Amino acid sequence: MFSLGVTTYVKIGLAIALLSIVFGSGWWMGYSRYLEYKKEVAVATEKQKAEVESIQKQHELVTKGIQDEYDAKLNTLRNYYKSTSVWNNNGGSTMSGISAAPKSTDVISAYNELAGSCAQTTLQLVELQKWINEQMGIE
Repeated sequence: MFSLGVTTYVKIGLAIALLSIVFGSGWWMGYSRYLEYKKEVAVATEKQKAEVESIQKQHELVTKGIQDEYDAKLNTLRNYYKSTSVWNNNGGSTMSGISAAPKSTDVISAYNELAGSCAQTTLQLVELQKWINEQMGIE
């Protein structure tokens, strides 16, 4: 059949060994880079988690501060419109009305309720704008 010499077998063996070494070293280098990449990703992940947690705490502090301030202002507004009568001024026109008007106290309380509701809505809007501006300032 086909007969090869010993040197040919040695050369083939050395070529196979050389290819195995090249392949193995290439695989090892790639695997080492992969392990380094995994470590870098783990470090970056931990750093990002800490940063996100810090930002969330800042958001919560801002929200809590604005909520407390809003509650205090809202209570002040409610107390103001309960205790005073903004629309109760006795000086005015002496002209009579066209039709019979409801009792003065009913009108005053209705105006006070309306003014109080408007003031509360305005306060909500102002505090919401303040909250948004402060939240956008957090980085």
